[in-house]
Amino acid sequence: MNVDTLIQGGAIVTPERSIDGNIAIKDGKIAAVTDADSVPRAEEVVDAADKLVMPGVVDPHVHIDGHNSRDSYVTGTKAAALGGVTSCINFAWEGWNDERRAWDGDVTLQEAVERQIEKGDDSLIDFGLHGTITRGDPTVLTELETLVEDGVTSFKMFTAYEFGLTNGFINRVLNRVAETEAVAVFHTEDESVCAELTAELESSGKGHPRHYPSSRPDYAEAMAADSALRMAREAGAKYYGVHTSCEEAGRVLESYQQDGSRVRAETCTHYLTLDESAYETSGTLPVIAPPLRTSRDQERLFDQLESGALSVVSTDHVATKRASKEVKNWWETSFGANSLQYSLPVFYDEAVNRRGFSRPFLVRLMCSNPAKTFGLSQKGTLEPGTDADIVIFDPDAEYTIDATRNASIADYTIYDGRTVTGKVDRTYLRGELIAKDGATTVEPGYGSFVERDIPSWSA
Repeated sequence: MNVDTLIQGGAIVTPERSIDGNIAIKDGKIAAVTDADSVPRAEEVVDAADKLVMPGVVDPHVHIDGHNSRDSYVTGTKAAALGGVTSCINFAWEGWNDERRAWDGDVTLQEAVERQIEKGDDSLIDFGLHGTITRGDPTVLTELETLVEDGVTSFKMFTAYEFGLTNGFINRVLNRVAETEAVAVFHTEDESVCAELTAELESSGKGHPRHYPSSRPDYAEAMAADSALRMAREAGAKYYGVHTSCEEAGRVLESYQQDGSRVRAETCTHYLTLDESAYETSGTLPVIAPPLRTSRDQERLFDQLESGALSVVSTDHVATKRASKEVKNWWETSFGANSLQYSLPVFYDEAVNRRGFSRPFLVRLMCSNPAKTFGLSQKGTLEPGTDADIVIFDPDAEYTIDATRNASIADYTIYDGRTVTGKVDRTYLRGELIAKDGATTVEPGYGSFVERDIPSWSA
């Protein structure tokens, strides 16, 4: 067999095991995974000795070029490529007018999707979209079937913020989503609880970020999740909970997973590697929603990942400037944290090096599970015939994260100064080298919009 590229001599990490061997790439696809002694002829041979060869990371929760993130597709996906992320799912916001940088009721969900696909012409990596429903207008219900046919097979709803939906309208959407067999994606916090607590803290002048977590407590996250999950169960809809931050919300999710098929959820790298003490050391920079929680929550989240109650680790990447983050009172800051470039090495160091979890455990959480959950059948795997999206990762490289190396427009990182062991060496997308030694190697536009399948969830 003649192939285009042979990645030779690495430890190949799949969701099930690690083996020594070679990966052959031809026409952008994985042609074969062979044992160490089988060496097909190749135009290019890449020496991966002493390194890990893994599927490209699939991040199903990123914010790029939207109302809450200043990254363009160029800057955001450069960061992704450097971090070993080969596919992501971004958001198309109903009602958000990109040109005016304002909410505009005339922008339909279909139009929002079309605009994001057009802007994604500059992407370095492959991307999909979640349709984000931001208002209680029933006309959106007529759009969902067409969007699903066009490969947008998940729809996000909020229970908080000015674009949060009422339970009554959420219930209507869930019934329609169930009919299409798409996935309902939820940000769950009880808006009335959070608003009242925030007002109390503001009136008391408690502006130091140490007070921020008490404005959005764990029970507000858990109670909103419970309401949404009850409605999803009654509708028979697939439910995916984003950025689970605490033990209580994880318990609620777990209680609805008895059938093993209709409830999935993620947590994020920052909830697994940082706790509320970061507000003392880093001020407002790590202000995100939901907040960083306690060290106990951190431990329980790992337990829930191990048990399967949580099955994905994402970034919830949001890019802003330090100037908009470092303000006098925490309620004046912009929410979010950028981490596409650093999520894989930070999580690898925490989960594998410090806690002793296996490398296949990481691949399941960051590669194969998100791909399966969201209908990316060609991604998150090293199976022959699938896209040759591959990360070569050096497990022994030690370095200190430095925000001055950001590819993202964000000029800070919540991991700044953190020393980790494990570094992305090379990133391949559909067989093409897109990043090497800390620099991207393709021009903007190599990535493509991916029409996703309707995922088939099974126990």
